[in-house]
Amino acid sequence: MSAVRTALGLPTVPVHHALAAAALVLLSGSAAAQASGGQLQTITVTAERRLENIRDVPSSVSALQGEMLEVLNSGGQDIRLLAGRVPSLNIESSFGRAFPRFYIRGIGNTDFDLNASQPVSLVYDDVVQENPILKGFPIFDMERIEVLNGPQGTLFGRNSPAGVVKFESVKPGKKFEGYALASLGRFTALNVEGAVNVPLSPTVSLRVAAQSQNRDDWVKNANAAGPTRELEGYNDNAARVQLLWSPSKDFSALANLHTRDLKGSARVFRANIIQPGTNNLVAGFDERTVTQDGINSQDVKNTGGSLRLRWDMGNGMALNSITGYETVESLSRGDIDGGFGASFLGAGNFGPGFIPFDAESADGMPKHKQFTQELRLESTTAGALQWLAGLYYFDEQLKIDSFNYSSIGGNTLNGLARQDQDNKAYALFGSVNLEVSPQLKLRGGLRYTKDEKDFYADRLIAPPFSPTFIGRRTAETSATNTSGDFSVTYALDKTTNVYGRVATGFRAPAIQGRLLFGDTLSVAKSEKVTSYEAGVKADLMNGRARVSAAIFNYTIKDQQLTAVGGAANFNQLVNAAKTAGQGFEFNTQWLATENLLFTLGGSVNKTKIKDPGLRVDACGSGCTVNDPITAPIDPSIGKFAPTVSIDGNPLPQAPKTTLNFTARYSMPVAGGDLVLLTDVVYRSKINFFLYESTEFTGKALTEVGVRAGYNFGNGKYEAAAFVRNLADTIRVVGGIDFNNLTGFINEPRTFGVSFKANF
Repeated sequence: MSAVRTALGLPTVPVHHALAAAALVLLSGSAAAQASGGQLQTITVTAERRLENIRDVPSSVSALQGEMLEVLNSGGQDIRLLAGRVPSLNIESSFGRAFPRFYIRGIGNTDFDLNASQPVSLVYDDVVQENPILKGFPIFDMERIEVLNGPQGTLFGRNSPAGVVKFESVKPGKKFEGYALASLGRFTALNVEGAVNVPLSPTVSLRVAAQSQNRDDWVKNANAAGPTRELEGYNDNAARVQLLWSPSKDFSALANLHTRDLKGSARVFRANIIQPGTNNLVAGFDERTVTQDGINSQDVKNTGGSLRLRWDMGNGMALNSITGYETVESLSRGDIDGGFGASFLGAGNFGPGFIPFDAESADGMPKHKQFTQELRLESTTAGALQWLAGLYYFDEQLKIDSFNYSSIGGNTLNGLARQDQDNKAYALFGSVNLEVSPQLKLRGGLRYTKDEKDFYADRLIAPPFSPTFIGRRTAETSATNTSGDFSVTYALDKTTNVYGRVATGFRAPAIQGRLLFGDTLSVAKSEKVTSYEAGVKADLMNGRARVSAAIFNYTIKDQQLTAVGGAANFNQLVNAAKTAGQGFEFNTQWLATENLLFTLGGSVNKTKIKDPGLRVDACGSGCTVNDPITAPIDPSIGKFAPTVSIDGNPLPQAPKTTLNFTARYSMPVAGGDLVLLTDVVYRSKINFFLYESTEFTGKALTEVGVRAGYNFGNGKYEAAAFVRNLADTIRVVGGIDFNNLTGFINEPRTFGVSFKANF
């Protein structure tokens, strides 16, 4: 463990820290990991770049690890499986497996362009993954996933006004060991995962891990002329190689190389699946059938690496260097009108339902590279004062191609636009922890950021109905900001802490230029958030129970929002003058007996846009818009709704309520242990877009998972059977709003068996 801590740049002395709100932890693991002497396992996290007990971290830190990650992964799902598993976290995508969009406490971005700026930062093995395609890297051989709620500006490379999702893969160790896991499920889903750890010498260790997720197409295209006849399958392969060199206690180097290759279906859009005037699925809806005339495909290739160095410099100081490089190529193509033909071809030549015009498009990123460098100097001695200071550099270059095709003209290319963006950012950050007394701890941090973007866009082929292109559009931005946080922790006794925190966050200006159907670039100015939080954490019942709870309130000035769709299917960045959010988060864990564990977590988030003058394009599909100024539009005549006010609306994809529950029971059976586990996740209704619409309001969603496993061979082997989405609950979880009442749905019920061997 000490070698791993050294490789991560983690002092071995415990330190106290204050980041934000409540620690909301979903505990899982083997029976031994769950309880030691009849007590809950101690959870350690690196929320402050130092390893410490989560109870001593006054922050909204959630941790997922061990058995629970295997359970959630068993159905072959991608990173979206984390949605709702910890309070205030939502994840969704209109690209399928390739482009997840994260929301914490309601703050996120619905932008579907490939240079979209997201207020939730994703950090994978200490390297920021900025581009949305990078954020979809598969989950395997994980030590821990942490979710940090609220602004995170003084400890991580990118300033993140909503929060951070932080992945920690298992690091090379000193023992020869490993595991292999395979599962077979519905739709011929075959998932294989494994890792092997090899000590090459007393100072060098190697760890190789890989995952292959595969599923057959399970959606049939009823259109005999459709070029893509089956959909929703995928082959998603990823691998990671890590080499740790620790020649002495004063120096370590950890190299990381990783890659991903995804081939499969893009998101499947389904025309007119919503009943007009309601948010119900149409009568007779069949999730296993579509009727389309477009091509559907998705390809992603991602390769990257990092080098983490640590020098113990003596005199109570250590220097850490983290160098990261990422590159990704992607292309996703789909039938975004969700049907076939068009109304102008005459009766019988379009469907299902009313299709005003054909729409088939693709977005690709043929060139991308990201380079990051962080230098961090920190204290290492035990004492009342702990400190950390760092420098950060970020450089990203990318090109985006947006294609339009004529589905009714043989799926031929009839539109092409290109975007080119360079983004450079520099930051200086620092943090100080002070133990005033054994009961009172203080923390303060500051961050200075400078962010610059250069952008241009061209329309190389003008699609039908597009205005005459007037030439290359260019934009550039430059912004600076100083943000910070301050918090207080007070120990009421040895098992109970209360804390409070105030923090500010910043997101640099963003640029969009999707010029297939317009000539205008949109530039959103900087957004700034101020957040207040207070909470309590306690271990109860002699360590058999744990509870945490927090309240929070934040205000965002000039929040960057994306108005998507409308009559022209155009992405438009806007700034809301003010957005307010407030809520409550909690988590409880109870080890009822040494064999029975319950967890329950939840959150309430109330968000409101406050800008009386802000109006956006409403749906072009004739939906019922909840704006007193706007009358509903009759979809049968293909009219587009006018702009509508969004003042007073909640943020999109921001459920007011989330709940998660798990129950785990184990019992000795025939030389082994039978383990029964159920997990439940619930979220309340959501708006898909900035405006409120009856049809584009997603219904509340509850999904239940059940798993029965048999451990034998002194814990070396496990055979299990599982079901995900037990009730086969199908909901519309997102929509396309420019053409017809088109939506996409959640994953249906999956089930299967798995086997794991440890060695």
